Amino acid sequence: MLETLIASLEKCPIVKRGEYDYFIHPITDGIPSVHPTLLRDVACGMIRALDLDQVDLIVVAEAMGIHIGTTLSLMTDLPFTIVRKRWYGLPGEIAVHQTTGYSKGGLYMNGVQKEDRVAIVDDVISTGGTMMALIGALNVAGAEIVDICVAFQRGTPDIGRPYKALVRVDVSPSRVTVLDTYF
Repeated sequence: MLETLIASLEKCPIVKRGEYDYFIHPITDGIPSVHPTLLRDVACGMIRALDLDQVDLIVVAEAMGIHIGTTLSLMTDLPFTIVRKRWYGLPGEIAVHQTTGYSKGGLYMNGVQKEDRVAIVDDVISTGGTMMALIGALNVAGAEIVDICVAFQRGTPDIGRPYKALVRVDVSPSRVTVLDTYF
């Protein structure tokens, strides 16, 4: 099921960001180009992993969740909203402050209503900083988080609730190793 995704990891370059070994992949960085077969592989895996029967809205974080959310939305007919890096000042906008293993920043959530049933999807979870910030903002909005799925899990971040990862990886200075898969 995830053959294209797993095979693509073998070619990933690794760069240092401080002490952090960062893998560069089409799903996590858009580099090199993102092929439709890879997007379909990720989306089909997430559709199989997620409990979408109870979901009204898919929630993604800018930037690398956007292509996953778009593909999932097109395949499931579920709407999605993007938690953006830009403040708009719209009524009900919720600021999301995130800290990851290699960056800090602000995100802004719009378009989530009280009692929306949501699935959060993202490209990778490594420290859990972005995911915990999204969960906090969704709780403030009064949404019900039905399910969470990421394409890649690096390490064992605890976000205070269960989540699913299509592929669990280890990253060394020279390569990405697939530890296991969801399917």
